[in-house]
Amino acid sequence: MTERRRIVKGFETKRDKPDFAEVYERDYSYVYNYIYMQVMHRENTEDLVSDVFMKAMAHYDGFDPAKASTRTWLCTIARNCLIDYFRKNGRRKTENLEDAPEPSAVDEYEILKNPINKEVYRLLEQLSPEERELLTMIYVQELKNPQIGEILGINAKAVSERHRRLLAKLRAMEAGRESGDFLDFS
Repeated sequence: MTERRRIVKGFETKRDKPDFAEVYERDYSYVYNYIYMQVMHRENTEDLVSDVFMKAMAHYDGFDPAKASTRTWLCTIARNCLIDYFRKNGRRKTENLEDAPEPSAVDEYEILKNPINKEVYRLLEQLSPEERELLTMIYVQELKNPQIGEILGINAKAVSERHRRLLAKLRAMEAGRESGDFLDFS
């Protein structure tokens, strides 16, 4: 395959090590979404994403594409940054969404005007950072159980069991609520 085709298709083999600028362009939103689902605060997310890419850039020479994909490597760095963040700041307190001011400009808070999104946000706020992290890896990042296991340091079967328990917990949280009619955890 020619160099041009490899670049155009975004093809990356285990031996290829893409330029860091390419990694940044391709994976920025991926890392941003992963972190946002954990901290659920735009400014803190932006700070943490900057930290992740600064650390990644500083250690890019040590990155080995034969051991992991760039996304797995960035997720590991992001996870370590999140651990440090939560150690330093503790878990953020849940805000009452009914009392939140209406945003003046269109931004990520615009999504909270939708009742389904508001309910999902409410549920996510009740979960631990570890539970949100698992949901993010499964549903936002669309990682497979072996990849998640590699990041978390557990086997794929344990990932599957944690996911099953988390879905059961979410179903129990929604039992008897009106929102249970439009939130499907199957």
